Amino acid sequence: MAKTSLGNDGEMGRRMSNPDAALEKMGYKSELPRSLSMMSILGLSFAIMAVPFGLSTTLAISLTDGQSVTVLYGWIFVSIISLSIAASLAEICAVFPTAGGVYYWSAMLSTKEWAPIVSWVDGWLGLVGNWTVTLSINFSGAQLILSAITLWNEDFVATQWQVVLMFWAVMAIAFLVNVFGAKYLDLINKICIYWTGASVIIIIVTVLVMSDDRRNAEFVFTHFDASASGWPSGWAWFVGLLQAAYTLTGYGMVASMCEEVQMPEREVPKAMVLSVAAAGVTGIIYLIPILFVLPDVSLLLEVGNGQPIGLIFKTATGSAGGGFALLFLILGILFFAGVGALTAASRCTYAFARDGAIPGSRLWSQVDKRFDIPLWALVLSAVVDCILGVIYFGSTSAFNAFTGVATICLSVSYGIPILVSVIRGRKAVRHSTFSLGKFGFFINIATIIWICLAIILFCMPTAIPVTPTSMNYASVVFMAFALISLVWYIIRGRKTFTGPPVPADFEAEQDGEIVGGMGKVTTSDNSADALRPQELSADKAVPELDGKPM
Repeated sequence: MAKTSLGNDGEMGRRMSNPDAALEKMGYKSELPRSLSMMSILGLSFAIMAVPFGLSTTLAISLTDGQSVTVLYGWIFVSIISLSIAASLAEICAVFPTAGGVYYWSAMLSTKEWAPIVSWVDGWLGLVGNWTVTLSINFSGAQLILSAITLWNEDFVATQWQVVLMFWAVMAIAFLVNVFGAKYLDLINKICIYWTGASVIIIIVTVLVMSDDRRNAEFVFTHFDASASGWPSGWAWFVGLLQAAYTLTGYGMVASMCEEVQMPEREVPKAMVLSVAAAGVTGIIYLIPILFVLPDVSLLLEVGNGQPIGLIFKTATGSAGGGFALLFLILGILFFAGVGALTAASRCTYAFARDGAIPGSRLWSQVDKRFDIPLWALVLSAVVDCILGVIYFGSTSAFNAFTGVATICLSVSYGIPILVSVIRGRKAVRHSTFSLGKFGFFINIATIIWICLAIILFCMPTAIPVTPTSMNYASVVFMAFALISLVWYIIRGRKTFTGPPVPADFEAEQDGEIVGGMGKVTTSDNSADALRPQELSADKAVPELDGKPM
């Protein structure tokens, strides 16, 4: 049986002080500047989750499906689950810190025969999840901006064209900041932490001090009413978890930034877990005061734009101006969330294209030397989102579809490497510098069970009966991308795609097979040493597509 080879530089879990050399050992050339710190990655993850913004823009979902009990306890429940998922991913990330993220991890953890298809599926799920999270953040941001008008004109209802044009404008701002402000992303991400913290404090103090009418503690902590949903009470609570699950999804996306961080094997896993913990606490602090000053729920659910938070602020402060001042703080968080999500989505696109898995990969995998960013991957991410935004012309519940498919795709993409790791006996993460220890198996299993349930839950409409315009089209969007992925795999992937390059010094024993082998690492059953990187021929060290490295 082949023995585990640690290579000249020690275990894979104990990374070298030179991250570029470590990246080369994983088969990639470092092309992006390592200008981001742990605080920046923490800020980016926090920005993508955008707790006050995410909870505010999806509040109508949980108010429909149970009100206070769903809002508060749903958030606590999903926060615990998300922390478990983040910890599971962090454990793997500490071993494989590359921009490929979950897609790369799936290949490394699989057997050589399953690695290509597993990484292909996971890569497309992660890619679509990154795109649709960015889409949902900026689309709901456009709705929120237009909802500000209703603070002064309650009869105003934005037309479909107004919403889509505003969405395109928000996307344009996020795109331009990512291009021309690329060198300031580290600062922008750090500012996000302080802006979000200050906004939460200002909002909760203001609404509690200025509100004339407050709910009692019984309403805040025990009230449950799912009559507006049409679902049975228990099932309605689960459907309403979309609010919390959607908000707490972005932590895994920051793995795409590994190649822009010094010591990513330590800093990125830490940022993942800390950001979820901070988000969970922030959400509780934000939600409880909001529930205490909540106006009549039926009025909130009748708001034409589907964004009731502005009316809550207006009612609490007693004026349109006061309501807008608080809403402006939420819109500031939108800026950080929109920019951060597009940053992560572009890096995910770049990493997947680098391995030849997207049509036109040569273009999308280029790094623009003027801005030191994958410019064309950024363009593709923005254009795909702008095109998907037109779904709103056919369905007024398009936002629910965007949030649903984003949550499903990202959750499943997170779950695949965790599942593969469990099936393989968690051998690959035994030397992780972010080990979950003896609790790892149980934490992994709990997250897998939740993700399986989430696939069903978030394809459900918020309320029944369902009309063509109120249907949750998450499953339709999901299947459309699945079809694209399948067709491209048949046309090109099955012939040329072998998955990401595998490091020559990574092996793990299990039933005589090499984890992540994929035919690129040769070993002897009786030898303790694997073939070293310098001994690999070029075609084995880095897979090729059309004669060029992917």
